[in-house]
Amino acid sequence: MELRYSPTSPFVRKVMATAIETGTVGRIEKNTTKTSDPELSTDNPLGKVPAMVTDDGKKLYDSRVICEYLDSLNEGPALFPAPGPARWTALRLQALGDGIMDALVNCVVEARRTENDESRAYTERQQDKARRAVVQLESDADDLDGPLTIGQLTVGCALDYIGRRMPDEDWRQYAPRVARWHADFATRPSMTETQAPA
Repeated sequence: MELRYSPTSPFVRKVMATAIETGTVGRIEKNTTKTSDPELSTDNPLGKVPAMVTDDGKKLYDSRVICEYLDSLNEGPALFPAPGPARWTALRLQALGDGIMDALVNCVVEARRTENDESRAYTERQQDKARRAVVQLESDADDLDGPLTIGQLTVGCALDYIGRRMPDEDWRQYAPRVARWHADFATRPSMTETQAPA
């Protein structure tokens, strides 16, 4: 399997953490790709990473699809639970984590615009989305306990990404239960081995 890869993408990190947890990481060939690389669109017409080409030539995108595909190859406990309450909890947590990462990636893109074009109000709205998602996670902190799911993996990556993109944001102050969960979760090999470079 070939993965279009960027070491700073939180969505690529989510895929690599999933690969570690599913035991498929050794089957993945990483192809470092910039979103400006024209060949990326041959594997993902949206021009985004991650994108994967499976061993049988199937092209998969985005991280949600790739993670579920890797989980289908998993011989251990499923990260995507079977239909029922546990699945909806996992997918809801995944949506919150993905939303945090989406919002903060938007901030990165906005910051690359010229000073005249950059909208501080837009950036603040994106950051507020991340804050509201953390507040919701704190309300639902019990859902972070239990067997590992794609929801927990996504939330773990998202919380780390807040630290990278909003370094002055002390989310642990207003989400202490999530902070305690994250302190333990961050020690998993899938988290320590996929940290973005400084």
